[in-house]
Amino acid sequence: MRSISDLEFARKIALDLLSARPRSEAELRAALAKRNVPAEVIDELCRRFNEVGLLDDAAFAATLTTSRSQFSGRGKMRIRQELRQKGIDPETAEEALAEVSVDDELDAARAVAAKRARSLEGLERPVAQRRLAGVLARRGFSPGVVMQVVQETLIS
Repeated sequence: MRSISDLEFARKIALDLLSARPRSEAELRAALAKRNVPAEVIDELCRRFNEVGLLDDAAFAATLTTSRSQFSGRGKMRIRQELRQKGIDPETAEEALAEVSVDDELDAARAVAAKRARSLEGLERPVAQRRLAGVLARRGFSPGVVMQVVQETLIS
């Protein structure tokens, strides 16, 4: 069925991948499958890693959400999309996103807007509003947050 060498080979690859950066279970499974590791070995390895805490999608989602919100200036919609791309199930993603308060999202949007506002000086107000709103929307901020921050930024 499976040989110890397959399991050890997969374990080494998985540990190398996880030492480089945290990964979701889906990302790890895809990386192992790409290296032709048998499915039953991948299942066994993921089960073991989940048991010992080396693989934890909830912790991964929480860490990624905090990082992207606080340090990368991204809104909940963009973070949700990134979590989905990394194979995090919707329920786990929503639990992680619930930790980001509206105030946190507003603060992140204000920081992005403050940086961008300097490049908008001298433009007509409607043009500046449209450009700033576009930047914030592409970063995944909700329409309500975008409108509030655009008004705050361009009034002052």
